[in-house]
Amino acid sequence: MSDLKEQIDDLGRRARAASRELARLPADRKNAGLLAMADELLASQDELLAANARDLERASGLSGAMIDRLTLNPKRIAAMADGIRQVAALPDPVGQTISEWTRPNGIRISKVRVPIGVVGIIYESRPNVTSDAAVLCTKTGNATILRGGSESIESNRAIAAALSRGAARAGLPADAILLVPTTDRDAVKIMAGMDRYIDMIVPRGGHALIEAVVSAARMPVIKHYHGVCIVYVDREADLAMAESIIVNAKTQRPGVCNAAETVLVHRDVAERFFAKAGKALLDKGVEIRGDETVCQILAGQGSRATPATEEDWSREFLDLILAARVVDSEDEAIDHIESYGSHHSDCIVTANPRTAEKFLNEVDSATVYWNASTRFTDGGEFGFGAEIGISTDKLHARGPMALEELTTYKYQIRGEGQIRA
Repeated sequence: MSDLKEQIDDLGRRARAASRELARLPADRKNAGLLAMADELLASQDELLAANARDLERASGLSGAMIDRLTLNPKRIAAMADGIRQVAALPDPVGQTISEWTRPNGIRISKVRVPIGVVGIIYESRPNVTSDAAVLCTKTGNATILRGGSESIESNRAIAAALSRGAARAGLPADAILLVPTTDRDAVKIMAGMDRYIDMIVPRGGHALIEAVVSAARMPVIKHYHGVCIVYVDREADLAMAESIIVNAKTQRPGVCNAAETVLVHRDVAERFFAKAGKALLDKGVEIRGDETVCQILAGQGSRATPATEEDWSREFLDLILAARVVDSEDEAIDHIESYGSHHSDCIVTANPRTAEKFLNEVDSATVYWNASTRFTDGGEFGFGAEIGISTDKLHARGPMALEELTTYKYQIRGEGQIRA
């Protein structure tokens, strides 16, 4: 433990020094570094795929959805590189003046965006997080310390090494991107206690990981908590649209946090909705866990649903499993979301603008949708290039956490000799 702490403390010291260098760099220098990092990722494709193959060899016992999250292929590597280029093309928030004003005594006050400093990222099986986190932190002048999960350790090492080579070639600080080289779980506790070096920590993973970080952290934590995403099909919904949205939100990539886990259907349209959407979901291999009414409807249509348990309403399945419930009103749907949802991404499908606006205003989630799949809760889909996570917190970041959320601010005060009476 003492050797591990010394090793991680050294990463902290190096990251702190690199963060001061990064904070001084102009946007064009940082962007040049990002483009070099994208080029190096593509040039290292064979190395990345070989490393990922070693991870996949050890991945027995993981679900199909988790294997999908772990897997790299040329298309995904190209998407990572494209995401880096998108981030490079975005405006740099560092140095932006948020607001400014002059006091009656002539003092001029400016509120200006600045880097946070050193950001720690603790995450599990998705190796693309290594790239997304490192790139967003670099763009915003933050050094980053990455600690990935054991499932993707080989992939993470290869990605981090490629990014570091590209950054160094462009003249960025050598220690701007650092990866904890061990999968020892004590590393999480050590990082969480390193408030001397780490200014903010972001855990991405299961409930146990997040709880471990929150309980040990001595610095602010931005939580990427459960994605219990819920779609409500209103009595005035276009049912073909509702079917398309729920099938996409559940099946397009079921192992991610913005996949739908529950569908709520207004009683007036439940029979008609499940007649088509139920079959479409079952044809895609989805297990439907329904309330008594849903089970009766599907049985009457020659299909079958598993009776839902109370725990199913708040469960993040991350698999081809969907909880389904019939409700009598939008108010009941909103109450269900408040009671069982995770405040991540929730959707209403309706043709009634007044009902939609009520839902948009009253559902207290990081992202709330009207007639669109929850799968759009993503930094790239929001035009951010990438994201460091989806925050379900309310402070200081909420929803897809990208460039602005990786800055803080300071006040700059300019005077001409004023003193306080």
